[in-house]
Amino acid sequence: MAPNTPAILFEARSPVPFPLAWEWQRRLQRRRLDDPAAPDALLLLQHTPCYTLGRGASLEHLGFDPAHPPLPLHRIDRGGEVTHHLPGQLVLYPVLDLQRHGGDLHLYLRALEDVVLAVLQELGLEGERLEGLTGVWLEGRKLAAIGVGARRWISQHGLALNVDCPLEGFGAIVPCGLAGRPVGRLVDWRPALTSDQVAPLLLAAFARRFGVALRPPGPQEGLAGLGEGGDGSGLGES
Repeated sequence: MAPNTPAILFEARSPVPFPLAWEWQRRLQRRRLDDPAAPDALLLLQHTPCYTLGRGASLEHLGFDPAHPPLPLHRIDRGGEVTHHLPGQLVLYPVLDLQRHGGDLHLYLRALEDVVLAVLQELGLEGERLEGLTGVWLEGRKLAAIGVGARRWISQHGLALNVDCPLEGFGAIVPCGLAGRPVGRLVDWRPALTSDQVAPLLLAAFARRFGVALRPPGPQEGLAGLGEGGDGSGLGES
């Protein structure tokens, strides 16, 4: 892969309901599948509160009746178990041609972990992997959940990094199906940190690790018709 390959960056200006972000991803994925010459894309956003289940996730990891969840509950087409999304958690959804990035889903998961580990290093923190598991931990607490999907090697879904979100909602589930492994957030170690401060670090780490140059969408590359009000207004062009 040539260094600094262009990739389109979409940033949401306000928290996004999960179904809308999922539709954005699928639209970008279809665009990529229909046009092999189209650039990769990246969505950076925060979600309104919800829970998501991977395609094979067990309902046993829910501490509530799935017919009457305390927050919206979505079963989706990624790997992994149940997780929780909410404001204060940065979510990165790459829509990449994985054949340009190694052609191996396991290597891709490790690369996404590398991105988070690089962010922690920038903050003077020593993150870690746990053998046989996916994600990033700090002093025994899981800071980043990672779950991906792909269609004909075009990816969707991605990583969620807890920055300054409340953690109470995680108590209603067994996060990622890992009992006895608590969840953490960056403000537990860096109390003054905000999601707005971490977002550029996350984007820069992603760009370095995947050898891309992030740029705003051109006139024909936006997501018009997908945002609130039908005009894509939920997304900024940064």
